[in-house]
This record gives sequence, C-alpha cells and structure tokens, in this order.
Amino acid sequence: MRMKRSLVFFFLGTWVLTGCAARRYRPAPIVPTESASRLESRNLGDSGLQVFLEANLGHPVAPWPPKTWGLGMLSLAALYFDPTLETARARVAEAQAAVVTAGARPNPSLSVAPGIPSSYLFNLDFAVPIETASKRGHRIESARSLEHAARFDLADSAWKVRSGVRIALLNYLLASRSLDLLRSEEQVRREQADILAQRFSVGEIPRPEVDLARIELSKTHLAISTAEGQIAEAKAALAASIGIPVAGLQELTFLWSDLDSPPSTESLSPGQIQREAVLNRLDVRRSLAQYAAAEADLQLEISKQYPDLQIGPGYTYEEKKNFFTLGLSTTLPLFNRNQGPIAEAEARRKEAAAAFLEKQAQVIAGSERALALYDAALRELTEADESLHKLQDAQLQMMKQAVQVGEEDRLALNGVRIESSAVTRTRLDALARAQKALGELEDAVQRPLDPGDIFPTNPESPVLNKAPKDSQR
Repeated sequence: MRMKRSLVFFFLGTWVLTGCAARRYRPAPIVPTESASRLESRNLGDSGLQVFLEANLGHPVAPWPPKTWGLGMLSLAALYFDPTLETARARVAEAQAAVVTAGARPNPSLSVAPGIPSSYLFNLDFAVPIETASKRGHRIESARSLEHAARFDLADSAWKVRSGVRIALLNYLLASRSLDLLRSEEQVRREQADILAQRFSVGEIPRPEVDLARIELSKTHLAISTAEGQIAEAKAALAASIGIPVAGLQELTFLWSDLDSPPSTESLSPGQIQREAVLNRLDVRRSLAQYAAAEADLQLEISKQYPDLQIGPGYTYEEKKNFFTLGLSTTLPLFNRNQGPIAEAEARRKEAAAAFLEKQAQVIAGSERALALYDAALRELTEADESLHKLQDAQLQMMKQAVQVGEEDRLALNGVRIESSAVTRTRLDALARAQKALGELEDAVQRPLDPGDIFPTNPESPVLNKAPKDSQR
C-alpha cells in the first residue's frame, strides 16, 4: 500500500511541475484610436527610421532628417513603415512555429485506475508512443519547405513595396517637370499675347490673331491647374507607397540622379534577362519550395502505411501484491493502407509541379515582353534626344542670334520657344515610357538593373526579417 501511495504522489508531482512550465495567455488588445494616431504621426524624421537606415546603409545619415531623398532611402523607409511587410513577417513567424510543431515528439500517456470497489485494487499504465518510418522527419521537411516559401513571399512583398515606391517617385518627378515646362511656356505665351495685343492696337494685325494667342494662353493656364492636381495626387501616392501620411513629405526634396539616363539595352542581353528571371524571381523560388513541401507530404503519407507503436510498463496492485508488466500496442492496417491520403498527396504534388512549370513559362514570356517594350521605349527616347531635341536647340540658338542682330523680332523667338517646349514635353513623355518600361523589366527579374541601386531581395536578409520596434514607429 505504501508503494501505491508513492507512485500516485510521484505522478501527481510530475503533472504539477509540467503544468507550472506551461505558457500563459497574454492579451494583446487593438485600440483603433491609438493605432490611427500612430499612423497619422509617422514622418521621415522618425528617430527609429534613422537607426534603421544607418544600420542598413552602413554609414551615418547626417544631418537628420535629410532634406533630399532618393529612391534607395525612400525604399528602405517603406520597408520600415509599410504594414504589408508586417503581415508577411507574421506569416514567416507562423511558418517557423509550424516547424516547431512538426518536430514535436508525441507525449507519453499515463493511465491510472484506482481501487473501485475494493481499495486493494489499483492499476497504473505508462505508454511511450514511437513513430515509425521517419514520419517526424518528413513532417519537419515539409514545414521547413513551407517556411522557405513564406520567406520568399516576404521578399516578394518587399520587392512589390520597392516597385510601388519607384512608380510613385517617378510619377511625382515627371509631374513636377511637366509643371515646370508648362509654367515656362505660360510666360512665353503671355509675352506673345502682349506683343500681339500691342501690334493690334496700332493696326498691324487683325483681332483674331490676338484672340488665338489668348486662347492658347488660357489652355496653358488650364494645363497648369491640371498638372498641379497631378502633383498633389502623385505626392499622396508616394506617401502611401512609403506608409506615411502626405504631411510627412512636406518641405522635402526628391532626387533621382539617373532618371535621364536609363541603362542601354546592350548591357541587358535577352539571355541574361531570361536567366535572371528564371533564377532570381522570388515567386518561382517560392513555387519550388511549395513543390518540395508537397513532395515531403507525399513521403509522409506513404510512411503512414506503417503503424506507430505504443510501448511502456504497467503496474497492478492487487490484494497486497505488486505486479509489473511491459506492454506493446499498435494499429493493425487490415482495412486500409492509407491509399486515399497517398493518392491525394500525389495529386497535390502533380499540381505543385504544374504550377511551377506554369510560373516558369509566364516568367520567361513576361521577361521577353518587358525587354522588347524597354528596347522600343529606349529607341524612342534616343530618337527624341538625338534628333528632335538637338535640332530644336540649334534652331533656338540661331533665332536668338537673329534677334540680337535685328534680323528677326521677339515674336518669332517666342514661337521657336513654344515649339521647343512642345519638343521637350515629347522628350519627357518618351522618358516616362522608357522608365516605366525599365520598371516592368526590373519587376520581371525582381532586382534593380541600375548598378548603383542596391535593394535587399535575399529572403534571409535581416532587413526583411527583423521588424522595427513598435516603440520606434
């Protein structure tokens, strides 16, 4: 009877100790007003952002905050602020936890049967489950593959954030240049209308010529108003792409040093672009990781054909006598050998393989199309630079010289300036198409094609996996 009580106390003590080591629930309530207040207070002068930038740039950023921001620093700021990355990081954390779950070994079981109806009867059974056929290893392999897929998804989300910042910054800078051109043209057209009004007043020209000049001046006024609205919209889109309110971009200057000189197509061969797309595209690598998970799942289902074991000692107390036994139990695979789940896993593996090949084909076709569009846009930009723009500059210089020697008047010079402004706008449109085509080409290979532009696309990069502290945000 004394041994019986000792065993009971031993197992009760073990249960109490394991219960003390258990994790406890910690509430994490969301207060919408507080989160909204934090979002509204975000700006590029955040001290936490300074630490984040300096850690990833490898050099101090002084003075802080800087007045001029380029694509690289704005992209890193978006990695710091953008909430979509927090969602992707949470999925990575969930996948990491799934690896822990997959590697967990099954707990032993304890069965206690007290003496009923007699106090001289007592049974205690302790069983340790044993997994066979490497089931645990296959579970871990599947979970690790899905963790890799989650990391690729995080890197893909980071690239999409960078791509959004690039598009928004490009639209803002192009809209600003367009507005500057329209304002310069407005000055020329106002001067032209004044000259024509003076000539009409002395009877040199008819009234319709003055009215036509004033109509063109009114059109320019309207175009300026439209351009100002486009700039406000582009700045709001830029702020949204970074993850801050538009008020956080006030009194800042944005710079893109290589905006007017996109890389030549000679430096981007079709073979290189295709290799980069197939090898570097994060969604392709994610599909490959998902296929590896599907293959591990199939191996797991095949290994489930072999039943697990339950082994452990037993103790029985009966009429002041102690009996010790060693038991072994298993499931007999008499009615099925896991055929259904194996067939499902095989089908999922085929589906994952087909999805991978489909993604590869789409990536190759998309990269070829993007390169062709970029080549056409770059040739158009080169033509605008070498033909139209240079020809118009030469004509403008000749007209200025003619006005200085008295061969032409200021009205003719204004006409040439207006034509030059139109050519400059044509060149700006060609530049916009070339840069947008370059952005699509970069999206096709998911890496910057400008040698001076460095952006982290490695899924293991600490820039992506280490979330900034909420207190810094």
